[in-house]
Amino acid sequence: MTATKPLDFLWFIPSSGDGAYLGSDELSRPSDPAYFREIAQAVDRLGYSGVLIPTGVACEESFILATYLSAFTEKLKFLVAIRPGVASPAYYARLASSLDRVSNGRLLLNIVVGGSAQELGGDGIFLPHDERYDHAEEFFQVFNQLLAEGHANLDGRYIKAHNAQLGFPPVQAPRPPLYFGGSSDSAIDFAGAHVEKYLTWGETPAQVGEKIAQVRASAAKRGREVSFGIRLHFIVRETDDEAWEAADRLISKLSDETIAKAQEGFLKNSDSVGQARMQALHGGRRDKLEVAPNLWAGIGLVRSGAGTALVGSPKTVAARLKEYQDLGIETVIASGYPHLEEAYRVSELLFPEIGLGGPRNQIRSSFGEHQVFGGGGHGGNLRVVAGS
Repeated sequence: MTATKPLDFLWFIPSSGDGAYLGSDELSRPSDPAYFREIAQAVDRLGYSGVLIPTGVACEESFILATYLSAFTEKLKFLVAIRPGVASPAYYARLASSLDRVSNGRLLLNIVVGGSAQELGGDGIFLPHDERYDHAEEFFQVFNQLLAEGHANLDGRYIKAHNAQLGFPPVQAPRPPLYFGGSSDSAIDFAGAHVEKYLTWGETPAQVGEKIAQVRASAAKRGREVSFGIRLHFIVRETDDEAWEAADRLISKLSDETIAKAQEGFLKNSDSVGQARMQALHGGRRDKLEVAPNLWAGIGLVRSGAGTALVGSPKTVAARLKEYQDLGIETVIASGYPHLEEAYRVSELLFPEIGLGGPRNQIRSSFGEHQVFGGGGHGGNLRVVAGS
């Protein structure tokens, strides 16, 4: 029997800000590029393969932030958003090629077709939900051809490109891989036709398995294969009880009024099927937050998009992740609050349980003797543990 391949594990750059409590400004951290650099450098060293940089009016621009962070990291990959309609495919092709070249082939591309109708309108996008995918089909005809061949032509319904040119090819051939998430029928159809990796938010294993089957069928009709990833938050502690206490603490300053306002805003401003599915997991109620074993929906009370976390000890969370792996999940895009500290917790506690190595390029700390932490005093670490 073949052993399960270790997960490809990415982290998240909270480019709209960070904090220790949801729904509170206590111990919050504003958007700060220097802080994002700290996170990126930490996760680059801690063994994560990459980071997701979100997109939206409340976030720093993802291509610019990724370019900045690439200068301070060595191996980290950057999952950066393309939003068809915000700019032309030729312009996005130039951005993607340049960032892939500057980072020496460390670019991943995240297709974002939907989101807040209010935000889309602000960006000049007024197409109905399903029609946005028709537009995206034409967009990526031009985008893909430019990155692969350096030129493209299309006289489409939505996109017109007459002798479009790209001056420099990306490092990755024919182009950086395309990631995408969406739960509607149109999104599933688009994924099967165009992307390398389909991403789902952290729904229950049964729901995730259903979507994976749908995307596989969509791809198979076209003679294609698609790999799969999941977007989840993590609350990992040494014991299950400690982890659940941390989950309760995260929403301990969150008022019912704030929850109600957030849920109303999601319903009013978004036509996303995925967002509706996230909200249906908890219905805005604090007493229905464990929606599957160790899958906690408390984050989705106020956070749009990915709203669930795996909560538990390293062994418990590893077991839950194995359930998703058995369905076909190969990639995890993770986060936790605050993101710098939780990146360490996940790497130090969870990674050994799921077969991932620790920090990269560690410098030897001794000549081979076993050492234990001695408190950081001038005498250094202890070389012998009593009773060992």
